[in-house]
Amino acid sequence: MICRACNTPTGLDRPGRRDTCPRCGADLHACVQCRFYAPGLYNDCREPRAERVLDKDRANFCDWFEPATDSTPGEEDVKTKVKAQLDALFRKKK
Repeated sequence: MICRACNTPTGLDRPGRRDTCPRCGADLHACVQCRFYAPGLYNDCREPRAERVLDKDRANFCDWFEPATDSTPGEEDVKTKVKAQLDALFRKKK
C-alpha cells in the first residue's frame, strides 16, 4: 500500500484502523486511502452500501475499506476522463 498523502510505500497490505503512515503520520484506514474513494460521487464513495463518513482523512470503521493500489485519489482520474470526453465532444474542426 502507498500512502496517498505523501506517496510513500507503507509496507502494509491491509492496514488496521489505528495504523498510520511511517513517514507522514496520516491515517491509513481512511476514505482518502481507499480504492472506492471518488470525490464528487454520493458520499464520495463508489461503494453504495458504505455508511456515510464525514471526515474522509481520519481513520474510520468502514467495513468496505480496501487499500488503494495507486498513489493518486480517484478525483484526478475522474477529471482526466471528463476532460478527454469534453475535448472529444467539442474538438475544433479544421
